[in-house]
Amino acid sequence: MDAEAAQTDGPIDEASRDLLVEGVRTALDGRWRSTRDAVRENSDRADLLPDPSRTLAEARAHTLGVLKELSQQGFASAGFAADHGGTGDVGASITSIEMLGYADLSLMVKAGVQWGLWGGAIENLGTERHHEKYVKGTIDLDVLGCFAMTETGHGSNVQALETHATYDRDTQEFVVHSTTPSARKDYIGGAAEHARFAAVFAQLITGGPGEEATSQGVHCFVVPIRDEDGNDLPGVTTSDDGYKGGLAGVDNGRIMFDHVRIPADNLLNKYADVAADGTYHSPIENPNRRFFTMLGTLIRGRISVAATAGAAARKALTIATRYAMVRKQFEAPDGDDEIVILDYLGHQRKLLPLIAKSYAIAFAQNELTGELHDIGRVADDDSVAGRQRQLESDAAGLKAYATWHASHSVNVSREACGGAGYLDENQISIIRGDIDVFTTFEGDNTVMTQLVAKELLSSYADDVRGLSAGGWVRFIAGMARDVVAEKTAVRQVVQTLLESSDEDTDKSNLTDRATQIRLFRNREDHLVRTCAQRLRRATDDENDPFEVFNDAQDHLLKVGSARTERMVLESFVQAIDECDSRSAQQLLGKVCDLYVYSTLEADLSWFMMHRHISVERAKAIRRGVNDLCQELRPYASVLVDAFGIPEALLAAPMIENG
Repeated sequence: MDAEAAQTDGPIDEASRDLLVEGVRTALDGRWRSTRDAVRENSDRADLLPDPSRTLAEARAHTLGVLKELSQQGFASAGFAADHGGTGDVGASITSIEMLGYADLSLMVKAGVQWGLWGGAIENLGTERHHEKYVKGTIDLDVLGCFAMTETGHGSNVQALETHATYDRDTQEFVVHSTTPSARKDYIGGAAEHARFAAVFAQLITGGPGEEATSQGVHCFVVPIRDEDGNDLPGVTTSDDGYKGGLAGVDNGRIMFDHVRIPADNLLNKYADVAADGTYHSPIENPNRRFFTMLGTLIRGRISVAATAGAAARKALTIATRYAMVRKQFEAPDGDDEIVILDYLGHQRKLLPLIAKSYAIAFAQNELTGELHDIGRVADDDSVAGRQRQLESDAAGLKAYATWHASHSVNVSREACGGAGYLDENQISIIRGDIDVFTTFEGDNTVMTQLVAKELLSSYADDVRGLSAGGWVRFIAGMARDVVAEKTAVRQVVQTLLESSDEDTDKSNLTDRATQIRLFRNREDHLVRTCAQRLRRATDDENDPFEVFNDAQDHLLKVGSARTERMVLESFVQAIDECDSRSAQQLLGKVCDLYVYSTLEADLSWFMMHRHISVERAKAIRRGVNDLCQELRPYASVLVDAFGIPEALLAAPMIENG
């Protein structure tokens, strides 16, 4: 059978299968396919896998050793500008980090902290003096750094950090101090052992001549924390977070500062600076806008976390699917041979919808990575600011969506492999421990989802960015117009589909792509409108602003989730349209259908409650999930092989032994 004519309703011969795998993989690899292939080639080795028999010290030493090897291979250069010693290919940098998720998540986190967070802070918040002093050493690991933002008492609420950096005009130094026990920097990767420097986020306290010193908000400072022998510097106290639920190769630790003095030049001063006399100045006058501009430059970390979580989910699902194709259980009523467990519909329903969702997330991730890369190459103007804000919202939503999906998929994969899945030698139990914290770091998922909703409801108005709950609710209450979902720039393929289809979603075919898009969009629009109205009605009664906000939080979170799912679906539709292989397009179309049907099934109560779907259509959706799982069963190996995970990184004795 010609691969381009292969249909998705039955088995295909080996040659056609290989071509189909290649076509799907090409679509999935996206714009940075060559980067993925290079990392695949260099990482197809079992010694990169985590070894649970190592002690904590051995695991950390091994991870640092592999990181040095990556540095020598030029792994980090893509993440830094050409005039700083890199190649300036941000998309390649994120893609490379993502691919480490197929090997060892400790290695990914260690690389992400060194080159993405510490290096990103220097690169994006610093100026020439910092670039010259730190970037080259950061790339080649002569300068080991950490990213000290989170405190014991404050994680998501960065604006309320309690560490202070007070300017001393007499010595022209900043005095960095942990003002309370809860100001301790905590969970900081690298702080326990390896880091010599920290990018410390602290309240900048200063005042010009005749002015009282006050906080100018949170800024970032370079603070040396250890000497060449690894000993804490005067005024710095580090400690070890010890054993965690996973990520044994990452030396997470804590840092306390006791009036530590640093030169004034150690302020990363791209967006603000302090004159010798203590006068504070910034090109961005609005404090909230300044704060979010600074954090916005560090968005790469959030995007990288989402990308790697997606990779971890794909790996766990690949191992579980391969096991399900060799593991047998129970005979058919009229047969003597036991049945392969993936032939059971119940097992297909466990794994195949999650594989479909993994595809959807991967395509959305590719698009997000490309947008970050492109924004960095465009001159700064109002249009870029709008794109940047949209990107921040999309990144927050996808980070939550992808990491929750990864955590769930890995756990389902473990259960799908029975007792064998609980053995570390088969990897899934290790992945489960390592991926768990991804829902927390680089932004707590609940906060990230809420951020998406707040951005939607405010229509990205500058007036509400950074407002407290009360201020934000008051803004919503004063709006003269109904709030509706602000769409991203309409994709041509989506617009064409919508224009050429029936608008009545309950009468049109559910496999019609435009109908699927409309269902997702209608849900989002309904939720945004009703949430805004709910907030407005509540504030009409002069209720406490926090209570108003808090009482609607469930609605806000639903808005954020719906928006992200719509964005993910439209990314999937775009990717199918751009796919060059007809057979791959056909298969991806079925996968997209399964993503849509299973997503609708998961939220059927909402769709039925709000009369977006009839009872009969709801029944058809449940039947549709079953039908699609059975149609895709012959292509299960194609779908997981197309992820392109190096074979050495998929080692699992349970697969070999059946």
